Amino acid sequence: MAARAVELLALPEGRPCLLLDVGCGSGLSGEHISEEGHCWIGVDISRAMLVQWLCNADKKSHSPPKRLYRFFSTLYTALARGSRAVLQLYPENSEQLELITAQAMRAGFTGGMVIDYPNSAKAKKFFLCLFVGTSGTLPKGLGTECADGEEIHQAKFTHERIRFRNAKGKSVKKSRDWILEKKERRRRQGKEVRADTKYTGRKRRPQF
Repeated sequence: MAARAVELLALPEGRPCLLLDVGCGSGLSGEHISEEGHCWIGVDISRAMLVQWLCNADKKSHSPPKRLYRFFSTLYTALARGSRAVLQLYPENSEQLELITAQAMRAGFTGGMVIDYPNSAKAKKFFLCLFVGTSGTLPKGLGTECADGEEIHQAKFTHERIRFRNAKGKSVKKSRDWILEKKERRRRQGKEVRADTKYTGRKRRPQF
């Protein structure tokens, strides 16, 4: 996985780079980075290598969206313009993927999800490829060609407004699209509705 993550970073050839290994654990990924001739700094939530799950909510006080936003916004401010970040994920469902990518986009990143071997139950891997300040070309996932030669498209997002929908194809509740659709239905019913503005559906930034 470390080799694939370094490959997706598309680092310049022949020039050592400084990499940040978030969730480095015992440093196994760092060994590969060193072998490739790069320098790295590793950080982990615990000296005892406890695994952190950003989407978990074990207590009522836990808020995965706030936690994810704080993680991505902090990471964004730590990276220079033109930098890239690649995160290997283990999402439990499509809702978690949507939550993670939405918070990354909200923090300022562009990019998308690269899925290696999407049709394999064992080899399937999710890599969130993020760009800072520029919209880079999203790498192709391994094993993404179908039997007929067509390529399976990767999930991509930008700063543009995106329609997030649930498994039934409906807009996610209380999202901007959900609010706009609800207002349009009320207009068709002849009810008085406030005019749409750029602030419609916009959430306030969490207070930390």
